[in-house]
Amino acid sequence: MKEELSKTELQLALNFMQQIPFNNHIGLEVHNFENDEAVFKLKMRDELVGNWLHGILHGGVIASALDVAGGTAALVGAYRRQEDLPKEERVKNLSKLGTIDMRVDYLRPGKGKEFYASASILRIGSKVAVTRMEFKNEEDELIAVGTGTYMCG
Repeated sequence: MKEELSKTELQLALNFMQQIPFNNHIGLEVHNFENDEAVFKLKMRDELVGNWLHGILHGGVIASALDVAGGTAALVGAYRRQEDLPKEERVKNLSKLGTIDMRVDYLRPGKGKEFYASASILRIGSKVAVTRMEFKNEEDELIAVGTGTYMCG
């Protein structure tokens, strides 16, 4: 059984996500955190359209949302992994968090009014975390999946 996120872990993840201006620019919001899964919400806006003829969400926005979800899951996982260290040192170590590699598979057009990017950890080591991400619309249709590798130590 997975343990619940602590208030510190949740605040760390929220601060991480909200400090990146681009996340705010595209309207990415925290939707839910449950155990080791991060879920973000994104509302469709005209500025986010990639195919204006069909009103389809831009693929770059999808990839960005998946990256944020994956990075946040990696951040919380890495924070937990360093539980023997003082809080200040844990946070300092995580300041180097970054995407090493990410793959996105687009499965269907990004049609919808609201979208959800979620991520969970597949594996985490002392320096690298690997996450699995999904991007769905409000009808729970799977639009894209991704795998992300993050430097976390």
